[in-house]
Amino acid sequence: MSAVIELRSAAPRHFLDLKDFSGAELRALLDSAAQFKRTRRSGKKPLAGRTLALIFEKPSTRTRVSFEVAMRELGGDVITLSSRDMQLGRGESISDTANVLSRYVDAIMLRTGAAAKLHELAKHASVPIINGLTELSHPCQIMADILTFEEHRGPIGGQAIAWLGDGNNVATSFIEAAARFGFSLRLGCPEAHGPSRDALAWAKAQGADVTVTTDPRAAVAGARGVVTDTWLSMADSPDDAAERFAALGPYQVTPQLMALAAPDAVFLHCLPAHRGEEVAAAVIDGPASVVFDEAENRLHAQKAILAWCLG
Repeated sequence: MSAVIELRSAAPRHFLDLKDFSGAELRALLDSAAQFKRTRRSGKKPLAGRTLALIFEKPSTRTRVSFEVAMRELGGDVITLSSRDMQLGRGESISDTANVLSRYVDAIMLRTGAAAKLHELAKHASVPIINGLTELSHPCQIMADILTFEEHRGPIGGQAIAWLGDGNNVATSFIEAAARFGFSLRLGCPEAHGPSRDALAWAKAQGADVTVTTDPRAAVAGARGVVTDTWLSMADSPDDAAERFAALGPYQVTPQLMALAAPDAVFLHCLPAHRGEEVAAAVIDGPASVVFDEAENRLHAQKAILAWCLG
């Protein structure tokens, strides 16, 4: 019991956004993720006796399964909740929820459409809070993306990465990653669906090599990695689909656009993908695609994050 009291008395180690960490800290997490991947069947259980609560206000396949498997392979236990399972969905305050769950579990992952909820939870919880996705960012995904790129093409520092399409929450986390890992990021987006101005201003202040263009060909030219995401995110209204698809059509990742990237460029997508919309089937199902390695690496990156958060 004394060990638990000592752990809970220290400030919890939250994993909320990539910009909260130094490049060295994030590099250490990636090294840990690679080690967890190499030793997956070692039988070591560093988180035995620990419990992780997963709270989903947004649906998920990869986030849920990867976190559940990660925690169990590390020896811990998992409780999975949706907002309809909790009093949080019936008006209980976030602060009360944070205080109560902190008495039961050792860490909490939240996947929500409201970043304010994530930060309110972190403010009041005495256990680590992990960002499983908000409308503003998706840091766990980008850790898996960088792990995947480096497995296939070596260190990402100094490399050129192209983002095509909607400047959404995943794009924001890529902007933060560019600053912390030292790669060049070119975002090809229509003006009406460009990336966060706050994120771009932060990156500029950090001296990051981040540029935005409305020309998809300029964005991908010579890039070693080409990344995209769905054109209609969970936070977007289906009523806007026609307008969004018309604006984003020129940014579909086609074989013709991929041909402008470096000859050995890899294609990444956090999934779920919509062939014929943001990406052509010939690309996502072709030899440049590493999307299923990328999906697997959510498991290994999140093991590293869990192990770090829980000390």
